[in-house]
Amino acid sequence: MYEAYFGLSIKPFELVPNPEFLYLSHSHKKAINYLAYGLQEHTGFILLAGEVGSGKTTIIRNLIKNLDKEVVLARVFNTRADATQILSMINEDFGLDVENKNKVALLRELYDYLMLLYGEGKRAVIIIDEAQNLTADVLEEIRLLSNLEADSVKLVQIILVGQPELLEVITQPELRQLRQRIGVHCQLSPLSRDETEAYVYHRLETAGNRDALIWHEGAFDLLYRYSGGIPRLINQFCDFALLCVFAEESRELTLEMLQEVIGDIAWDCASASGKPMQGASVSSQGIDESHHSIDEWLKMLNAVWGESGSVVRRMEARDEHFQQAQLESMRRTEELLEKISERLGSMLSATRKDSRHG
Repeated sequence: MYEAYFGLSIKPFELVPNPEFLYLSHSHKKAINYLAYGLQEHTGFILLAGEVGSGKTTIIRNLIKNLDKEVVLARVFNTRADATQILSMINEDFGLDVENKNKVALLRELYDYLMLLYGEGKRAVIIIDEAQNLTADVLEEIRLLSNLEADSVKLVQIILVGQPELLEVITQPELRQLRQRIGVHCQLSPLSRDETEAYVYHRLETAGNRDALIWHEGAFDLLYRYSGGIPRLINQFCDFALLCVFAEESRELTLEMLQEVIGDIAWDCASASGKPMQGASVSSQGIDESHHSIDEWLKMLNAVWGESGSVVRRMEARDEHFQQAQLESMRRTEELLEKISERLGSMLSATRKDSRHG
């Protein structure tokens, strides 16, 4: 809704992983190179780990986009399943019939299919996302898939993608054979302070206007401090910042405005736990989806106000000195939300008026 105002062709900070917006930080570039090497060298297992929102899915989508034509891919997203269910999902994604098949039949048909691909000069890659949810027993069953060979050539490569907890899972003693099969291991790190600034400008430039916003001195420091360099949090905060600057009919993002966007309490909780507090997450959820009608935007803003009120009520039970500062921050945020609502309401009235006269 604010794209035209800022001279943007699309929203620059959507939460949907889009390889077109991929920013190559030092950590992300290293991960991409490692993944490319692992695939080129036909490594049995490749492991990609990173915190929630660190960019794992974007990297995987970039990887898929650039796969060679001879690669046939299967992806597994639902990892809260047993070994037979995982195997069934793999076969189904390869286009095999899985109805009423037990594990023995699934394995036999998978092997036959992989041999067929091998005969055609093709190779199979399986990507298992959210792999930290897999049990040790299921991971051991997946390891056995890497035993499928033809003429001493691995018939399938497996990429395990997951949160840092995955590393804890595979260190279990019963998974030592799996650890030995992991030929490439890459772990994403959060962006640095300078990378955070470069990331924001990269996304704005990709969306059509690098200079859409004038950032006041210290704004990027504040953004980095409380996002922790996690791309998803940066996207959430920047999306709402654009909305707020748009509501003010300005082009400048001040420190005060950025503080209001995220909220003092959200900062404290984000610094302590690495995650936004409930109030901040609801605020960002109110603006992280594209293509909403103006009526929907107004409904979401009402939801944000409701959450703000609940935060204020919770704060009233805290010590008076801390309470006073936080209440003032929440009041400023509500004033900003009112401005957004007023502008959206004006846009809605104008849209309906044009519709009636059209």
